[in-house]
Amino acid sequence: MGSSLFDEKDFLACCGSTKFAEEMVSAGPFSTHQDAIHAARHIWFNKVDVNGWLEAFAAHPQIGQTPSQNHTTPTFAQWSKGEQSTALTTANESTLQELFEWNARYREKFGFVFLICASGRSAAEILAELKIRYQNRPIIEFEIAAQEQMKITELRLSKLFSDKADTAPTIKPLSTTNIATKAEEDRVNIIGAHLTAATGAKPAHIPKRTRPPITTHVLDTSRGCPASDIEVRLEMWKDNLARPQFGEADIGGWILLGSSATDKDGRSGQLMNMVEALVPGVYRMSFNTGKYNPDGFFPYVSIVFEIKESQKWDHFHVPLLLSPFSLSTYRGS
Repeated sequence: MGSSLFDEKDFLACCGSTKFAEEMVSAGPFSTHQDAIHAARHIWFNKVDVNGWLEAFAAHPQIGQTPSQNHTTPTFAQWSKGEQSTALTTANESTLQELFEWNARYREKFGFVFLICASGRSAAEILAELKIRYQNRPIIEFEIAAQEQMKITELRLSKLFSDKADTAPTIKPLSTTNIATKAEEDRVNIIGAHLTAATGAKPAHIPKRTRPPITTHVLDTSRGCPASDIEVRLEMWKDNLARPQFGEADIGGWILLGSSATDKDGRSGQLMNMVEALVPGVYRMSFNTGKYNPDGFFPYVSIVFEIKESQKWDHFHVPLLLSPFSLSTYRGS
């Protein structure tokens, strides 16, 4: 199903950012919803600015409330109501009141609505997550909310393509037209990706890279701001047959791919060449945290991760959340 049937209004139903919708129209047409999702991820995280993110957040209603007055289309409001259906059916009056109160606290602290991909989640689950995320610093919570918006967008893009497929005219007799279920389509896509990876050919739905395949972003949670001017090194283990093991010396086994320092936004410069396919293997990203904070607990931090053959076309974003006495990381988009 091509995206020639989709206009800006359709994409606004998926994400309330005008910039996002405009960029999606420009990036189309899309042959499949997977193509659209890959484009959406790139646009949301690389082309939509802070104002666009806030515009998208504002389009959502509070959990347990009627649709926001800022919702962009009737379809947006309808989908929001459907995504909250499990929460509403599992909530009693007491839970709804507590959700209302915590939503108000959250908005007062962060300046935007609590955003979570609510589909299939109970009111108790959502309330528990809200209380946990309320403890975050604003810069951390802003990025988490953006990740949740992307989950919602992906879900709605799938609905958009499904709805258009249901209403599109067919040129074949009904008796010979088979409509695959979503699960069947997913299985076919996964099998096709594995077969393509085995032959070494690039999957058709993977767009051309616009940034290096491995990047990082460092946030200083103690100050509530990006951590700038931190030295970062990216290395790869030179022998995949004798991979590094926990507790064993690995001196001399690493090859430096590149180094950089984080900018004012906490993002590193280019750590490796712009390649389409990553070399599968074990990688290590190291941060000179001791130089950044001489009085901190960590003189340096190294994160070791492995990229499989089936992941060589992916993008790996390795954010680091840093405070004087603790740190955390996760794989971002």
